Amino acid sequence: MAKREKLQKTNAMRELDRAGLAYTVHTYEVDESDLSGTHVASVLGQDPDCVFKTLVTATPEGGHVVCCIPVAEELDLKRAAAAAGEKSLSMLHVRDLLATTGYVRGGCSPVGMKKRFPTLIDETAQLFDTIMISGGRRGVQIEITPDDLGTYCAATFADICRSTDASV
Repeated sequence: MAKREKLQKTNAMRELDRAGLAYTVHTYEVDESDLSGTHVASVLGQDPDCVFKTLVTATPEGGHVVCCIPVAEELDLKRAAAAAGEKSLSMLHVRDLLATTGYVRGGCSPVGMKKRFPTLIDETAQLFDTIMISGGRRGVQIEITPDDLGTYCAATFADICRSTDASV
């Protein structure tokens, strides 16, 4: 019988362990040609509405706000700025992601960043018993309750996705 390879803990897992929070790790084979969250949800057999991607934004003053939204959705920067109490937000350039957060594209988690940033989680997370977020490395997802994630990150739950309703 082959010995199962032990998964090396990420910063996100170590921080959740220290906080005493329960989570489940899910791993998948990374497809470098498709790092999209919808692909991850599909590979893991999960509803894309409960798999959340982590986006990092910049404030006009040089600060940052972390936003977690369902993988198939788009961030509404105006709604996110209002929820964060900022005049405006812009997406952090991918080249600045590693230096700012300690994470790479496709492996950015709201837990375990180099520094704690104000965090917003789309309010739809509260519709699920558990959601999935990046585990801090490509190929690793963490399943956690929205309340535990929100409490740990001192996050605000808000409507931060673009409306798909043409009348809005």
